[in-house]
Parts: sequence; structure tokens; C-alpha cells
Amino acid sequence: MPFKTTMPGNGHSFPVRSEQVQLDDIDRRILDELQNDGRITNVDLAGRAGISPPPCLRRVRRLEESGLIRGYHADTDAQKLGWQIQFFAIVGLESQRQASLDSFAAMVAEWEEVRECHMIRGGGDFLMRCVARDAAHENQITERLVSAPEVAKVQTLQTIREMVMKHGVPL
Repeated sequence: MPFKTTMPGNGHSFPVRSEQVQLDDIDRRILDELQNDGRITNVDLAGRAGISPPPCLRRVRRLEESGLIRGYHADTDAQKLGWQIQFFAIVGLESQRQASLDSFAAMVAEWEEVRECHMIRGGGDFLMRCVARDAAHENQITERLVSAPEVAKVQTLQTIREMVMKHGVPL
């Protein structure tokens, strides 16, 4: 099976196969359970999936190697860790040349406050989710964005309250 690349997964690294992975109902149950509880034991996961532990472990490893499972992480409470503000930034660049897009993405990937950065269509070039310790820190991050090379426009939207937060995708 051809391997395309290695995908980092928050402390784990799995080789990623380039072809489409065929999923059956058991694979979908396994993925659904792992999306809900990444720390579930293989024995419990196997029971919920309706199979014995050895084939369950083989399936999980196949899902990791295929890139469907990109890694495992802890869902931490940002506010309890001192990150009082979460905000989104819509960023428009002066140019949509690939070099400009890549340069901007590489720059913000280095910022610890940037938790997500998506290239978007309509209304901007990037949508970013950021965290800040307080309002002054949020202003500093916004100023860094505004003054970054090739940035033409920045609009920030501060989160008031998280209403729905689901991990993964429907299975």
C-alpha cells in the first residue's frame, strides 16, 4: 500500500496512505466511540463495536495508518488554564498568490495563540480561532495580524459563550 506522508497527531505520528479507505459499520462504530472518548480501552472499545479485542486493535491501527485517525488529544478548559478570551479573526491578504498564502499560513502556525487557521472562500482569505489571556493580549494579537506582511484587512469576532462544540464528524 502506498504511503503518502506522515501526519503528526499531538504526540503520535501515523503514516498516511493516499488511497480512499473503505469503512464498514464496525469501523464507523469504532470511530464514533473514539471521537467521544479517545481514552477508551481497547477491551471496552471492542465490546461497544461488537468484536473481540485483537481485531478491534488491528482496525484501530488501520484507521490510524489510513489517516482517518489523525491523533489523540485532551480537551482542556482554556479559561481554567488562563486563556480568558477566545476570538475569531477573518483575515484578507493583499494578494492571493500561493506564495503569499503559504507565507501567511506558515507565520501564524508559529503563534501559540492561533489554535486553528482555515483558508476560506468569500469575505476573506483565512478564518482563524485564537485565544488570549485578556483584552490587552487580544489587542496585541490583533495588532500583530494587522501589521503582518501582505495583510490588507482583519476583522475580529470575540466569543461570548460556547454554545455547541462537537469533535469529529457525524458517523
